[in-house]
Amino acid sequence: MKIYNTLTRTKEEFVPIDKNEVKMYACGPTVYDYIHIGNARPAIVFDIMRRYLEYRGTKVKFVQNFTDIDDKMIKRANDEGITVKELADRFIGEYFDDAEALGIEKATIHPKATENIDAIIDIIKHLVDNGYAYDVDGDVYFSTKRFKDYGKLSKQPLEELEAGARIEVGEKKRDPMDFAVWKKQKEGEPAWESPWGMGRPGWHIECSAMANKYLGKTIDLHAGGGDLIFPHHENEIAQSECANGCQFSNYWMHNGYINLDGKKMSKSLGNFFTVRDIRKSYDGEIIRFFILSAHYRSPINFSDALMEQAKSAVERVYTCIDNLEFLLKGAPEREFTDAEKSLSAKLDSFKEKFIEAMDDDLNTAGATAAIFDIVYAANTELTGESSKAIIEKTLGLIRELGGVLGLFQKQKKSIDAEIEELIECRNKARAEKNWSEADAIRDKLKAMNIVLKDTPTGVQWSYAE
Repeated sequence: MKIYNTLTRTKEEFVPIDKNEVKMYACGPTVYDYIHIGNARPAIVFDIMRRYLEYRGTKVKFVQNFTDIDDKMIKRANDEGITVKELADRFIGEYFDDAEALGIEKATIHPKATENIDAIIDIIKHLVDNGYAYDVDGDVYFSTKRFKDYGKLSKQPLEELEAGARIEVGEKKRDPMDFAVWKKQKEGEPAWESPWGMGRPGWHIECSAMANKYLGKTIDLHAGGGDLIFPHHENEIAQSECANGCQFSNYWMHNGYINLDGKKMSKSLGNFFTVRDIRKSYDGEIIRFFILSAHYRSPINFSDALMEQAKSAVERVYTCIDNLEFLLKGAPEREFTDAEKSLSAKLDSFKEKFIEAMDDDLNTAGATAAIFDIVYAANTELTGESSKAIIEKTLGLIRELGGVLGLFQKQKKSIDAEIEELIECRNKARAEKNWSEADAIRDKLKAMNIVLKDTPTGVQWSYAE
């Protein structure tokens, strides 16, 4: 598999340190509000990365953190008259609700910053002791110029970064480029004991500490949104490599932005939609399909029109699955015909196409195209005369490849005994050529949200959209 490594700006063969287990870290949300669709993109993309590695037979130890202490959280908790922990617990729960709807599997470990204060303090002590960080009256800052490779991820020369840096009011750092790894407690803020007095961690240091604690000094892959390249991931590299004396992550993956009317969607700009709000109009699986319909590094525009396209595409696949499951009920058990052998070979080639796309820097757009090739072949080549074996192979492949993408796994809802009886009564009326009775039952079922389709091999039912 080849991935585009942000660190080298080239597409490289992905070779983990241990071929039996990939160590992967992705930055999770700051839990002070519902996630928006822009937050959902990296969560979905890197869930797919993990799924695909596992599909190819590699174990993945996946860590995704929760930032559960920062300035925004403190402000909102104070505004609501609750503790920061109460706020965090609430929105971690809301995150998992949205994540489940989006088909995002839980990480191997979901560490919280506040539950890893000892690890954070330990890495800061290493930095201070080795001269990479300094204490100023209880605030501890990382000395950026002490790390000669600063800027290697964002590819920005230190001189250019310095030009845009400044010292905020109240800060006591020695250089505008330095950043806080430990913040002295202010009145009314949560705080923990440390060698520098009561305080709390800075944002960047928590990921360095938790990646080190749960995955080791050098990890295989670090992932996140493109907005994190600078300063967050740049600072993680500086802290980690100064503390540990070795490379922090061998590969870096970053997804592109989601745009609204051509502008990056973000909470700071106020032009965003929460996943919770979008779910009122669209199922989480449709949102997921929309996200992976474009290559993860490309920007993607959010609009109702594109969401409707995603909805139609998902429905098309489920209609195909429904048809195949119906055909299976009466399919003959026999060897492949010559035509079915040809279709079987096509299915194998579509699977190869899927794998080639995913091996090419996680090209989910190409992968979904392969699934739609299968759907087209199923719709045009399978009939009531097709063998059980070829139908099962086709259906199984849609489910298998869809599962890698976290799609097309839902089972058709069953119908109750009353509806089954009405369908049977209609079948009997049709057999007796009692067309008025058959039509009346069809209308009754339609009012119950059940649509019937008469086929050469029997009646097929589905739920109305």
